[in-house]
Amino acid sequence: MISFIGRSIVQKTVTLFFVSVVSFLIIYLAPGKPSQIDPMNPKFTPEMVERFRKQFHLDEPLHVQYLLFYRDLFTGRTVSWKDNQPVLGKIWDRFLNSLPLFIVGTILTWTLSFPVGIRSAIFRGSTFDRGSTFVAYFLISIPGFFFAYLLIILVVTQLHVPVIGMQTFGLGDTSPVHMVMDRIWHLVIPSVLGATGGIAVLSRYVRGQMLEVEGQDYVRTARAKGLPSEEVHYRHALRNALLPFVTMFGLILPGLIGGSVIIESIFSWPGMGRMAYEAILARDYPIILTVNFLSAVLVLIGTFVSDVLYMAVDPRIRL
Repeated sequence: MISFIGRSIVQKTVTLFFVSVVSFLIIYLAPGKPSQIDPMNPKFTPEMVERFRKQFHLDEPLHVQYLLFYRDLFTGRTVSWKDNQPVLGKIWDRFLNSLPLFIVGTILTWTLSFPVGIRSAIFRGSTFDRGSTFVAYFLISIPGFFFAYLLIILVVTQLHVPVIGMQTFGLGDTSPVHMVMDRIWHLVIPSVLGATGGIAVLSRYVRGQMLEVEGQDYVRTARAKGLPSEEVHYRHALRNALLPFVTMFGLILPGLIGGSVIIESIFSWPGMGRMAYEAILARDYPIILTVNFLSAVLVLIGTFVSDVLYMAVDPRIRL
């Protein structure tokens, strides 16, 4: 087990190095240079360009730029080209904003998908199965931004409450309880919207996996022995159907960054996805590279967690 974990850490460290190199090369080869003079901006003089190049080491060879960038990143000295603020500080603030959306959306997705998928598989062909299948494919097919606007219109017109931003504009000085409830209310709608697509997709996977396991010989043998239906479904079938979802569970971590760009943009939620999108539009390369590097780290951490969990639930992996 220790040797397996050690090999996995070494492999993922090497992978992270190559990801950082490829990401840096892609940014370097992208059209347009950060030090390019904008003819539409008369304040952007050649002297300013030269000072900018020296400040951010753009006059150095490419491999030196790579080493200096990650040296500054790991020492906390990397700053945004847009506002000259520390990159790690900006990302940390946005991370704290995205974290509640991620946690609530993930909890809703995983707690609702399995009951729906399991019931659909057990009662295959029933009214519940057909209805859940229709709703799932409807939610998968409808564009997220369109569904978001429909939800905003419905909530605002029927409940007459604001849903944009992290808190009500002009709330002023109120009691802590009122502020907490206002924050929770603004969190509910984006979280529900973010969870709908995940519930639709994951419940279909759960249903398909359960149907596959229910047809295995050991499940039929359990039925032939006269075991109760609940024990057959939930002890024998479900336990083995959950194995593929251990891998999927480890891959939800990257959703902290890239899984909520549309939702954060529509609801004006200052999270990491929206920050990455704005950095791309502004060509704020330190932000882009750092977010991409952190995304790779989250993916590798998620796969490592999946490896460890898979080894824990499946004894064959330890062999």
